[in-house]
Amino acid sequence: MSHDTYELKADAREQVGKGSARAVRREGKVPAVIYGDKQPPLAIALSYKEIYYKIHGGGFLTTVATIDVGGQKIQVLPKDYQLDPVKDTPMHVDFLRIGKNTEVNVEVPVHFINEDKSPGIKRGGVLNIVRHEIEFHCPADAIPDSVTVDLSGADIGDSIHISSVKLPAGVRPVIHDRDFTIATIAGSAAMRPETDAPAEAAAPAATE
Repeated sequence: MSHDTYELKADAREQVGKGSARAVRREGKVPAVIYGDKQPPLAIALSYKEIYYKIHGGGFLTTVATIDVGGQKIQVLPKDYQLDPVKDTPMHVDFLRIGKNTEVNVEVPVHFINEDKSPGIKRGGVLNIVRHEIEFHCPADAIPDSVTVDLSGADIGDSIHISSVKLPAGVRPVIHDRDFTIATIAGSAAMRPETDAPAEAAAPAATE
């Protein structure tokens, strides 16, 4: 995991529910809940500014964080968040407590390298990406920033499957019952040969 971990300060909330959440937002904060690791849920309020920049900064759902709640430091992984549909501002965040052996399912982006070493792309083929992200099951403290697909040697008509991707230790795809396709190298329309002229047009006109 290449994302740097970070720390957030939070206040504990005694009350939960829509009314309490609205009151938290009126104070310029974002309501959130920490759950999991066989402990009761903990309702908290976070700095609006800090959460806004973390959500829109990228990698929010794949980066482990520490939340300081009145001096108690809790390791968490953001699991979900809600944005205002009009203003795009954070409305609520769910965090998962990270224990010693916590494993999670996360969507990880796919990056492609060595397109210049793909014979198919060199000949005018097109990289057709089937999956821009892949869901993996992995340790919460070892979430990969991305997975890399090497296109070296890939020719037109080739498919790149998950089995050809080298994954970090402990990281495995949630879809495990088939060798699913991540991308293909397809021929472009410009490469197709011109169609033959219709036979009737090519044949000489019959004499009277």
